[in-house]
Amino acid sequence: MLSDFSAIEGEYLRDILDQPPALDETLAGLEVSKTLHQLAVRLQKGRFKTVVLTGMGSSFHALHPLHIELINHGLTAMMVETSELLYYRSRLFDPKTLIVAVSQSGQSAEVVRLLEINRGKSSVIAITNTPHSPLAERADATILTQAGKEFSVSCKTYVTALMVLQWLGDVVCERDLRRTRQELKAASPAVLDYLAHWKKHVQDLAQMLKGIRHLFLVGRGSSLAAVGTGALIVKESDHFHAEGMSSAAFRHGPFEMLSDETFVLVFAGEHKTRNLNQRLFEDVREQQGRAELVSEGAASPSCALPTAPRSIHPILEILPVQMVTLALAAQAGREPGRFELASKVTTKE
Repeated sequence: MLSDFSAIEGEYLRDILDQPPALDETLAGLEVSKTLHQLAVRLQKGRFKTVVLTGMGSSFHALHPLHIELINHGLTAMMVETSELLYYRSRLFDPKTLIVAVSQSGQSAEVVRLLEINRGKSSVIAITNTPHSPLAERADATILTQAGKEFSVSCKTYVTALMVLQWLGDVVCERDLRRTRQELKAASPAVLDYLAHWKKHVQDLAQMLKGIRHLFLVGRGSSLAAVGTGALIVKESDHFHAEGMSSAAFRHGPFEMLSDETFVLVFAGEHKTRNLNQRLFEDVREQQGRAELVSEGAASPSCALPTAPRSIHPILEILPVQMVTLALAAQAGREPGRFELASKVTTKE
């Protein structure tokens, strides 16, 4: 039984535990500015042919739920990493393109380059945590997260970006924003409820993950946000290799890697594909593989999501992965989240 938490009780853990107030602050600051309203009206009237959703790292993965929402609303939307947009999709910089750019710092190398190349060709909606950054100051409309200062690995900035992106989607899709605000209001207490038991979650996961060498995170639909970001933060926090992919992709080859040293974290996700994800989880177990299912009512409390509106599930789904990063660090006796080779803001392409 894991009993020594001293190695993990640092600034990264404090950022994780500070997520509920960050969500409250972000929700309190959400409003529809005049410019944002004008861009939404232009989109609704068909003045924009394409919506390009762009970012890097967790900022990119956070766009999955919005991408699905826009497509289901009948809009033409695509997700493109900012680096790929700059060099291989540059024809998308066009007056008929609306760009939604997410960057926590608002000043990463790719974002600065995007602003230089675009120069007013496309309208830009910015989501950032830094009010006086190049992205915030040069975008047509800016929505700020209120995550405050963050030590290293994205946690507060990621969940608050998800909140803002949910808000933005409901603005441009003309949903009832009073209902949106009410649903988003449930995020902070749900996160607080889960994190209240963080030590027990870390203990349980440390036992589950004992002796693993390969970690897969798999899901479908909006869960791809947690899948992609989860694999990224495990690598950043713990220097431990993890891979995120769709549940379907896992069956196309990586299933062959099942062994005592492989652990698969399966996200149950939305109802339309929940049975498929459940079946994958069961198939892994039948092959004597090691796996857990992340869902409401999951057998393991560390993987059980609080009961909450469906719209905020992407925020809740990252919480078990954050506990995984702490568990792996505790096993190794190292401080999680302290960068040794990289930095919080990526300034080189």
